Amino acid sequence: MDADLIARFESLRVPRYTSYPTAPHFSEAVNAETYAEWLGTLTPADDVSLYLHVPFCRSLCLYCGCHTRATARPEPVDAYAAALLREVALVVARLPRRMHVSRIHWGGGTPTILAPRDFLAIMDVLRAHFRVDGETEVAIEADPRHLSDETLKALAYGGVTRASIGVQSFDPAVQKAIGRVQSFDQTARAVSGLRGAGARGINVDLIYGLPHETVASCAATADRVVSLAPDRVAVFGYAHVPWMKRHQRLIDASTLPDGRARLAQFAAIAERLTAAGYRQVGLDHFARADDELAQAAEAGRLHRNFQGYTTDAAPVLLGLGASAIGSLPAGYVQNIAAVPDYMKVVREGRLPVARGRALTADDRLRRDVIEQLMCHGAVDIACTAQRHWTSPAALEDARPALERLVRDGVAEMEGAVLRVADEARPLVRCVAAAFDAYLPSAAEPAAARHSHAV
Repeated sequence: MDADLIARFESLRVPRYTSYPTAPHFSEAVNAETYAEWLGTLTPADDVSLYLHVPFCRSLCLYCGCHTRATARPEPVDAYAAALLREVALVVARLPRRMHVSRIHWGGGTPTILAPRDFLAIMDVLRAHFRVDGETEVAIEADPRHLSDETLKALAYGGVTRASIGVQSFDPAVQKAIGRVQSFDQTARAVSGLRGAGARGINVDLIYGLPHETVASCAATADRVVSLAPDRVAVFGYAHVPWMKRHQRLIDASTLPDGRARLAQFAAIAERLTAAGYRQVGLDHFARADDELAQAAEAGRLHRNFQGYTTDAAPVLLGLGASAIGSLPAGYVQNIAAVPDYMKVVREGRLPVARGRALTADDRLRRDVIEQLMCHGAVDIACTAQRHWTSPAALEDARPALERLVRDGVAEMEGAVLRVADEARPLVRCVAAAFDAYLPSAAEPAAARHSHAV
């Protein structure tokens, strides 16, 4: 992109839009009673996805923006697994019997930190209370540095079909700066072990914009990842928010690249991946042509949720575990983030909801527009408004921002069809933000909760 355009946008902060309204706009107006009521409205015909959050790691990576904590002891993790089982029981008691599950996603933190017996116990309970069949994807995030043979056996018995591993960078200087030293050989062994355990799909996560990262090191990392032949690669931009994540203060901000360098790093990774046959999906994902994510993007069936880009079209996502977010037809709910508080509430037999957001008709309209932009880079505003039984006038407040984006060459309008310009694809979140009725100005404190636009 043009250097002047990068300079104008790199200071802006905008959401990643894995939901709309975004999490900073959840409130305590939605509580455990609200959630219980919403669960009671579901029917056996509804497909559900399950997200289970395990907020523990062996050590804390300095770049991490997740809700997680480091522990070298098994006792806190064992106690948390018992609480997670209890929450499953609390939720299941309010659901129709044996709802079908389309996806089970274990996230973290590092869910493979669970004792194999606890992982299998939870999977057994899920299969006892939900219909889990051959169509159900069971995905888990794994740390290649701590992946024992016993854990791999448990993943096989548990029916894991997809595994996601963090790489971030293979550059030793970058790894040292972020507190995550991980060799290529460790990663290759993990990929081989996971495939041997039945994970037909392998995802790899990379991060650009890290301390000491360069275009050359990003390209070299991408080449080594390609040699592992993963099915998908997610390429995220590092979000430096030390006022929110205190451990990030250990990163020297002077070693971080500026917006122009960040885009060059992403471009280098994208070039290597596309040259190897991967197709870019949405903003920052890449998938092999035969992977269902690439096929969904090609067919216009791509979706976006709290786990990123997905083929999952289930209308219900149940979030389980501390800080987990769920999505239901009526709105969003988020669990208590602090692990001790979460466990206390669950032990008392109460749903551990901290906050949420009930959706309005306007929210649903704007969510649809934003998801189409994030997934496909284009949206027919008139058709989308009609689908929500309203007129394009309901989105008239977005016009001034869209006109500026068109003048800047970021967006294009042809009748009612809005498209993100090909060369401005990295700025798609800025186009989506034009429709965000809750987004504060860059000068307001709440804006600091979001990551840089570039």
